[in-house]
Amino acid sequence: MPDDDAAARAAAEEESAFSHPHVAPDATAAYGDHPDQVIDFYAPRTEDPLAPLVVVLHGGAWRAPYDRGHVTPFADYLARRGFAVANVEYRRGTMLPAQGGAAPVAGRWPDTFDDVAAALDALPGLVREAVPRADLRRTVLTGHSAGGHLALWAAARHVLPAGATWRTAGPAPLRGVVALAPIADFAMAEKLDVCGNAALQLLGGEEKFADRQPYADPALLLPTGIATTLVQGRADVVVPQAVAESYADAAAKAGEVVGLTLLEEVGHFPLIDPAADACAVVAEEIAQLAW
Repeated sequence: MPDDDAAARAAAEEESAFSHPHVAPDATAAYGDHPDQVIDFYAPRTEDPLAPLVVVLHGGAWRAPYDRGHVTPFADYLARRGFAVANVEYRRGTMLPAQGGAAPVAGRWPDTFDDVAAALDALPGLVREAVPRADLRRTVLTGHSAGGHLALWAAARHVLPAGATWRTAGPAPLRGVVALAPIADFAMAEKLDVCGNAALQLLGGEEKFADRQPYADPALLLPTGIATTLVQGRADVVVPQAVAESYADAAAKAGEVVGLTLLEEVGHFPLIDPAADACAVVAEEIAQLAW
């Protein structure tokens, strides 16, 4: 458990990140029939004829109360830095609390994964219409917390087990992935009770966890061959540093080097808070892959 000072700082960081008004997109397109199967697009706020595309997958422990709205200031921040941005929505858990708990259920199996795969597959066609200046050849995936997990997973679809519905024949045409405080290793996340056993709930509970983990856990889907950087606050009490380090260790054992940028005195939410210095670090990590 965090001490009182750490808990107070974490609360202040969260309040700051959620204090910004939502920013309306320049365009919205559907990739399916469900209301959550939509992507918001933000055009770059610069005059460059072509701009790298950043695909944002929001966090919130895959739970229903947290939709893409809370990362619209972050999406706008990236657009003002010269990126075209696609902010992806996807189906999350129900509003009903998990058995024995107060928080809503995390995620839906297989719907959450169906949606992320479908969104990424539909993205090239949708972005050409919505943001013609987006350069698909310079696409970077990013995501925060549970969205960081989804970004890592989406980049690893070509190494899913044979027969997996979401498996692709080859790697996605990405410049790379920048995962922000990601729930990147489910075994470590469950050991630390990250977000109230959210990963366990995402996979359908204890009876399903072991069977589904090879299809969903980024730490088991390595190497990907795609440039990957993790950005992590050392003071994060929501998704602790140990989760990112465990993923980086798994990558190293698989023969892949994963970047791990650790930020001193930074918690979970500054990474997506335009008012925080950490957000500028995130934008720079994205730029290093995109340009």
